[in-house]
Amino acid sequence: MKTSKSVKAVIMAVTILCLVGTMFGSTIITLNGENEYVSKNDTLLKESDLNIPSVKLNSAKITDVNFNTEEVKTLDIAPAKSEEEFLKEQREAERNKVVYEGMTLGELSDKLDRALKSDLSGQGYTFASYAVEMGVDPYLAVAITLHETGCNWQCSSLLRQCNNVGGMKAGGDGYCGSYASFPTLEEGIRRFMDNLNRNYFSQGLTTPETIGPKYAASSTWATQVNAYISSIKAA
Repeated sequence: MKTSKSVKAVIMAVTILCLVGTMFGSTIITLNGENEYVSKNDTLLKESDLNIPSVKLNSAKITDVNFNTEEVKTLDIAPAKSEEEFLKEQREAERNKVVYEGMTLGELSDKLDRALKSDLSGQGYTFASYAVEMGVDPYLAVAITLHETGCNWQCSSLLRQCNNVGGMKAGGDGYCGSYASFPTLEEGIRRFMDNLNRNYFSQGLTTPETIGPKYAASSTWATQVNAYISSIKAA
């Protein structure tokens, strides 16, 4: 069974504070008004087994009781975040990182979003984050996508039915035929970005002019992709 990050955080905090509690003699722990225990001499005992006053704590407090001086110390700790809160904060921190041409990931995502329409609307963050992760020019990646899918107006059936954003070929059955098919749009974007990274950028092919002869048969492919790049930058 998997344990959530928030539960792990609580367990770790309690463990550390129990160890600290041995310095004072004992630690009474109550989480959400339940499970009151005393840690004494590395042994976990029920509070009711010891002749000490009952101490009620909320989920954000740990109390240390020194049996020798009857001194009670209360240490406030931050309540554990839910997994949803943790992921939201993590994503917000990522969006605020400067990643490309002086722009944060959030600013780059918003810029790409202004160029993405139809079925690709709102996918700016997906393109931006994978571009940064894989070292691909985000403007070029989105420009190729717009050219291959027609999503500047209405997305092709290859994108709508197969989640293929780059016209990538692969053997297969069904509607997609010789073209690759992916279970989700995000997976299709990720595989497209990975293809650009492995088969083009890692080999020094980083512009429409150098990518074109290998990527497409059309002699006007680079010119058309460059036109999309200009419109994305101006958005």
